[in-house]
Amino acid sequence: MKKVNVKITFLEGILGTSSADPEIYTRFIGAKAPDAVSVEEEVEALGAESIVERGTTVFPRDDDGTPFLYDYQIKGFFKDACSMLSRLSEKDPETGKKKKAKNESGKLTAYKKAIDGLIFVEPRKIHLESPGPVTICQRPLRAQTAQGERVALSSSEELPAGTTVTMTIICMDDSHWKAVKEWLDYGLFRGIGQWRNSGKGRFAWEVLG
Repeated sequence: MKKVNVKITFLEGILGTSSADPEIYTRFIGAKAPDAVSVEEEVEALGAESIVERGTTVFPRDDDGTPFLYDYQIKGFFKDACSMLSRLSEKDPETGKKKKAKNESGKLTAYKKAIDGLIFVEPRKIHLESPGPVTICQRPLRAQTAQGERVALSSSEELPAGTTVTMTIICMDDSHWKAVKEWLDYGLFRGIGQWRNSGKGRFAWEVLG
């Protein structure tokens, strides 16, 4: 078993993903996924964008008001990174044909089960240390529906670039650490939180001594 203390520094603002409406999860889960084991698991599986139907998305907060990320949000990022990186291909120098790239993500079979059962993040609540106050980020949200393009205004709490988190990543199988490093490196290109496709939530990381 390998335990590594990691610090993440966000290079762009990070947006909150939790709904400010306390009843929206109950309404959505009850209508869409009545057999869900937990709200958190369903949010992770479907993506926050599928669940937040109205209102501003926010950061969960401790009793003293400190915003934080849940451990499952980091594991959700791991799954997203592994899914994308496993799709990479390269050209075979002998045949000139495309073949699957030999990266760590491509080697990991049944990666969702491996991340769920063999890779863990501590603590449960990962506090966000920010150099500035929480602000609001608003942007248009477009989606293609059966009735045509739908445009709405999406609003989220945002913490600025320079915000940091520290956590411990536990790999039950030491060999998985190479894949975890690959996923963390991917954070330079695609981050954590809402509106990731715009570059929000991108980060750099380092191992703490």
